[in-house]
Amino acid sequence: MKKEIKDLFGFIKNSPCCYQAVDEIRKRLLEAGFTELFEQEAYQIKEGGKYFVTRNDSSLIAFCLPKEKPQAMHIIAAHDDSPCFKLKEEMNMQAGPYVKLNVEKYGGMIYSTWFDRPLGVAGRAVIRDGDGLRTVLYDSDRDIAIIPSIAIHMERDINDSHKYSVQKELMPVVGNEGTDFNEILAKDLGVNKDDILGRDLFLYNRQTPVVWGDSGQFIGSPRLDDLECVYAGLRGIIEAESIDQMSVLAIFDNEEVGSGTKQGADSTFLTDTLKRAVFSLGMGEEDFCRLTAASLMISADNAHGYHPNYAEKADEANRPHLNGGIVIKHSANQKYTTDASSAAAFKLVCENAGVPYQTFVNRSDIAGGSTLGNISTTHLSVSTVDIGLSQWAMHSAYESAGVEDAEYLIKASKTFYSMNLIKTRTGWESEGKE
Repeated sequence: MKKEIKDLFGFIKNSPCCYQAVDEIRKRLLEAGFTELFEQEAYQIKEGGKYFVTRNDSSLIAFCLPKEKPQAMHIIAAHDDSPCFKLKEEMNMQAGPYVKLNVEKYGGMIYSTWFDRPLGVAGRAVIRDGDGLRTVLYDSDRDIAIIPSIAIHMERDINDSHKYSVQKELMPVVGNEGTDFNEILAKDLGVNKDDILGRDLFLYNRQTPVVWGDSGQFIGSPRLDDLECVYAGLRGIIEAESIDQMSVLAIFDNEEVGSGTKQGADSTFLTDTLKRAVFSLGMGEEDFCRLTAASLMISADNAHGYHPNYAEKADEANRPHLNGGIVIKHSANQKYTTDASSAAAFKLVCENAGVPYQTFVNRSDIAGGSTLGNISTTHLSVSTVDIGLSQWAMHSAYESAGVEDAEYLIKASKTFYSMNLIKTRTGWESEGKE
C-alpha cells in the first residue's frame, strides 16, 4: 500500500466522528509546529507564524502567515461530518429481552447500507469537574452494536422500493435486558454516571478502509465524504515548503445538515478568525477587504463519479470517473460557486502540480446537491471554486473512490499553498512553484 493511502486510512480510522477528526487534526498540526489559539483569548501572532483555532470541538481553522504582510489568502475549506445516527438523550430502549439504542438520523444517508455492520459509538461528553465542567472525547473503540436486518422470509418485499422507518427499523441492538449505555459510557470514561451532564454521541461504521480492485486502484472506506478532502488539505498546509500569501485551512462541522450552526460554514467562524489574524498584524478593515478581493478559496467536497450500473444518471459530456483527476463542479443555479474565473485559476493550480482535472455538471433533469462553498461565501465574499474527488455510493456507510485521485489532491493542495496566486482587476497573476 502506498504511504499516502496508508496514512489516509489511519486518519480516517482515528476520526470516527467530527470531534475525533478535529482532535486528530489538532495533534498533527501541533506536531508540525503550529501554535493553538483560543477564541476567548487575545491572538498573539506574528509574520511567519503558523496557528490554528477550534470552535465547539468540531470545527477548526488553521493558517500560516508569510514573513511579510500578505496580499492574498489561499483558502481550502472542507467538512468533517458525515451522515450517520445520533443517540437521543434518553438512549436506552427496552425491546423484549434486548436493549436498543434510541437514535435519530443525522444528514441524508443510504439507510440500507447501515444494516448488519459492526458499529461503534463516538463523540464527546461533558462531565462534572469540581464546581465546573470538563469536556472529554469518547470512542467505544469496539464493535458495540448492530442494526440487524429482518429475514427475507418475514418481509418478502424488502427489495421492492422498501421505505425504511428510522424509529422502527434502524435502532441498533446493544445488549440484553438490563443494559444501560449510560453505565457503559461512565465506566469507559472512568467517571460516575451522575457526573455526565451532557452528551453528543454518534454511531459509526467500524469496518476498516481497504484498497481493492484487480490492481489495487480503488479505495473502500467509511466517511470518504469528506475526510478525504480534509486530509488532503491538512497535508497541503503542513507540507507546503514556502508561502508568499496567507494559507488557510477551514474545516467545518454540520455541512450534512445545512451548515446553519455557530461552527458551520454558515457562521462567522471563518470571517472572525481571518479578521482577528489580519488585524493582529496591524492591518485594518480596508486592508482586509482588499485582501479578500485578491484571494481564492477552494471548496473541497467529494463528487459523484460515473457509475457503470447507472450510466443514465450522469450528464452525457460531464461525467468524471474514478482516478481521472480532481473534479471541478459547475452549476448554473449556483449550488456550486465555480465560475469561469475561479475554474481557470484552479486549472492553473493543477497544471503547476502536474495533476489532471475533469468536470462535473448534473443532468439537466436531475436536481443536484450543494456544499459549503456557496454558504461560506455569503459571509466571506471571495472567489471560490467547488472541487472534489470522484466517488461511488456517496452517503453510504461504506464508500469507494480512486487511489490516484487521493494523491492528486494532496499534490494540488501543496501547490496551491505554495503559489503566489493573486486576483487582480484583469485576471490572475501567478508565479507557480514546483
